[in-house]
Amino acid sequence: MAATPLDRDQFAVTRRFRYLNHASMGSLPRTAADAGTRFVEEHATGGGVRLAEWEGEAEVVRARAAQLLGVPVDDVAFVKNTTEGLAFVANGLTWSPGDRVLVPDREFPTTVYPWLALRDRGVEVDLLEPVGAGWTVPLERIDEHLRTRPARLVAISWVHYARGWRTDLAALAALCHRHGALLCVDAIQGVGVVPADFEAWGVDFATADAYKWMLGPLGTGVLYVAERHRNDLRPLEPGWASVAGRDDFDHLDLVYADSARRFEGGSLTIGAIVQMGASIDLLLESGVAAVWRHVEELTDHLAAGLADAGATVLSDRSAAGRSAIVSFAMDGHDPGTIVEGLRTAGVVCSARGGGVRVSPHGYTTVADVDELLAVVRSLRTGRSVGSG
Repeated sequence: MAATPLDRDQFAVTRRFRYLNHASMGSLPRTAADAGTRFVEEHATGGGVRLAEWEGEAEVVRARAAQLLGVPVDDVAFVKNTTEGLAFVANGLTWSPGDRVLVPDREFPTTVYPWLALRDRGVEVDLLEPVGAGWTVPLERIDEHLRTRPARLVAISWVHYARGWRTDLAALAALCHRHGALLCVDAIQGVGVVPADFEAWGVDFATADAYKWMLGPLGTGVLYVAERHRNDLRPLEPGWASVAGRDDFDHLDLVYADSARRFEGGSLTIGAIVQMGASIDLLLESGVAAVWRHVEELTDHLAAGLADAGATVLSDRSAAGRSAIVSFAMDGHDPGTIVEGLRTAGVVCSARGGGVRVSPHGYTTVADVDELLAVVRSLRTGRSVGSG
């Protein structure tokens, strides 16, 4: 395998760990850390003197985020996390008793709770059981369900948080629209490692935190609202920043901005946004397509090595459904105990959904993966790592 597409020297975490845990939390690159330090220093030494310039920087980040998502810049709002983005959609739409939402079961709670919370408005929520060890959600099952129980909206993760199933969003959007349903996507486990093209795919709403695969900080993320639905979504936090004349404080006309900025009620977390922007720049400069090719090769190598070591790969590794997440299990070994053993050996991953979840990124090397495989092989033989 060639050199990593993301400059490994940017990631200080590599000096301490074989870090394979981006599905839990990514590592902040040096360029993003420096951007945050610069903002804090400027704020400390100048107060708000550079506020207009910072706001200008935030708009540059918005444009770069739109490029990363594959959407128009006017359709992007900043949010503090994925939960807030999904809540803006769930609570911003107008619902009637008897409306139905379809969500796959075994999703991450963030992807489910906003819709369950609508039950007190008479909204019905159907949980669709996934299929097999990979917890896949075949489109034909969604199609069959919508034929018999029409839904107003389908909510789904682009990539499943535990087993890594990646949904074909273009095909799903076409299916949803054929049945008269909207598509809302929790995109946090895909954006930054898998190339995204949400507008072309026909997705209606999508949202993602920055702190996982986008390699940004906690406390900021993005929400995509397709222009055709902008006026269908009631702004939940109307404020001075939501309106068309946002700098005209002396005239209290509530005329919302003709863009997704209408969903931003007040001051932005600019320090976090400029850090996210530095990370996005790193991804775009390297090319997300190149990152994805690299990670595909790594995860193929990982899956083959796990099978050779006697582990069971739980993730669906078909070309259409694979992602940057590989989940595995070993008979007789608790996933949490395996994760603890890996951490002792300097390898970081997580236990999720009854398996060990491994999630490399564009600066991960084959040597990082091989270190994990060495620990797994030692579990099969009953020897501790390095015991000879």
